[in-house]
Amino acid sequence: MDEARGSGRRVAFFGGSFDPPHLGHLAVARAACAALRLDAVLFAPVGAQPLKPAGAAASFEDRLAMTRLGLGGDARFEVCLADAPRASGLPNYTLETLQALRGEIEPGGALFCLMGADAFVGLRSWHGAAEIPFVAPLVVASRPGQSLRDLQAALPEGLRLTAIERDAAPECEVELRCFELESAAGKKARFYLLPGLDVDVSASEIRRQVKGAGDGLEVGQELLPDAVAAYIREHGLYR
Repeated sequence: MDEARGSGRRVAFFGGSFDPPHLGHLAVARAACAALRLDAVLFAPVGAQPLKPAGAAASFEDRLAMTRLGLGGDARFEVCLADAPRASGLPNYTLETLQALRGEIEPGGALFCLMGADAFVGLRSWHGAAEIPFVAPLVVASRPGQSLRDLQAALPEGLRLTAIERDAAPECEVELRCFELESAAGKKARFYLLPGLDVDVSASEIRRQVKGAGDGLEVGQELLPDAVAAYIREHGLYR
């Protein structure tokens, strides 16, 4: 897929549990929009992650509702149901989801796969991991406590990474590092790193705080969009 600016939309798929969606997710999406001149980021709560057999803490319906509330009216952010629970009950695989979405991208458009560093370091264990970057170039955002000094070590076997010149707009204030990814068979794709996004927000830490604080918790201070914090309180989630 040609990633140069064309006539079609530039779209990033942003999958995850969103359990709950927080301000860190929004910061990553905004940075990716600025650095890669995206028209849309698709926030896609996952139905069933194959690597998390215990499932999410909140139901898919609650996570979907919170994601809708958390986007804050930003016209570039959209809720995507591509990773919704399957009628068969089978897990959702990112490779299959991206293949389906790529088929919907109009000529001249581009599809990217946006993820945090915590997801990227586990990429080798994903279904069809070596194929994913060639369906949609990866955009990896840093996060506190997660080292990205050795990108090559996190990549599936057979893939080689070479740094190239930055191709973001010169006026963009978001740091973007660009690479070329090549497979043993000679397939090539771009790979992007957003190294300066040290937004110290963790969904697991939010859940821990809610569980331990009792009914008097004023959840959401500097961690969650107000509407998401209100939803958690009203529905008694994570208690």
